[in-house]
Amino acid sequence: MQKVDSLRGKWWRNAVFFLTAILVVVGDQLSKIWIRSNLAIGQSLPETGFFRIVHTHNTGAAFGLFQGQSFALTIVAFVGVAILLFYAFFVCRRFPFLNNMLSRVALGSILGGTVGNLIDRLRFGGVTDFIGVGIWPPFNVADSSITVGVVVFAGSLLYLLFSQRQETKRDKTVSQKN
Repeated sequence: MQKVDSLRGKWWRNAVFFLTAILVVVGDQLSKIWIRSNLAIGQSLPETGFFRIVHTHNTGAAFGLFQGQSFALTIVAFVGVAILLFYAFFVCRRFPFLNNMLSRVALGSILGGTVGNLIDRLRFGGVTDFIGVGIWPPFNVADSSITVGVVVFAGSLLYLLFSQRQETKRDKTVSQKN
């Protein structure tokens, strides 16, 4: 019975990973389709303000870095997808403490964002960006998903490392008292 529960848990974590990635890709692509269909490149709604929807075409990476390097960034994205899949299916098995629901959602979010931008690079030679906030260069749903996924994953790793360290200290204290 325990083996069945283990398989069910593993299946569920994989399903959450892929479902998160699929939802991010769909949301990202639908938002970009709407932007490309309704706003000309450079058009902004509203014209000015702190928060804007502004249609831009980005041939670089996040924050406008590496402009004109779409081919290299496409290769990096393919490598990133391969690493994420390898991690999700093989590394997590070796280190079960990394194989939790929060990590799976975070990794699915990163994978979905990477694939969403990769689709744009393959189809259009660059990425459609449209979320304008203050002085930041425009970004999109995929960029946001990658950023949030990385922060959540890093935070969960730090939490796990910190909690294990605290547990080790507590165990040492208990063993010294006995």
